[in-house]
Amino acid sequence: MAATFSLDELKSRMAKSISSLKDELAGLRTGRASASLLEPVQVEAYGSRMPLNQVATVTVPEPRMLSVQVWDRSMAGAVEKAIRDSGLGLNPAAEGQIIRVPLPELNEERRRELTKVAHNYAEQARVAVRHVRRDGMDVLKKAEKDGDMGQDEARAQSELVQKATDAAVAEIDTILATKEQEIMQV
Repeated sequence: MAATFSLDELKSRMAKSISSLKDELAGLRTGRASASLLEPVQVEAYGSRMPLNQVATVTVPEPRMLSVQVWDRSMAGAVEKAIRDSGLGLNPAAEGQIIRVPLPELNEERRRELTKVAHNYAEQARVAVRHVRRDGMDVLKKAEKDGDMGQDEARAQSELVQKATDAAVAEIDTILATKEQEIMQV
């Protein structure tokens, strides 16, 4: 069975890489509290690892504070430990079923670390987009070699794939620049 070439499918896969980057960057802390900050936190609950949002509700009562309302009182300790061990540099304080998570002021060093993390996420997204490009080019080369597509058409399609790749990488760079500005803003 020959693989068929679809520019729309390639663009869709590139868009998924960009969407994934946006999700990862949303979890990076800037100066303001955001409920999405705790999305990557996994809690050891009921014998398995679960996302925090499946055992608690996260709210933002004030700009520098997150409030985590744990649904099952017996899970409060596990949730507190998960937040503390998440690598986000947070120090939660449990008060019964509610866990308060004050967000410390970002110092210059921490801002630079977060910027590096953002750059790593962006690079992963660029690599993912380039993998999609490579897959598309491979399909085009195979179609041309097998005689399913003429040389001129294959060349025209590969130019379209390259344009889509350039557009996706440019969007990634724009998203990164915006996030970097947000992180460095005091």
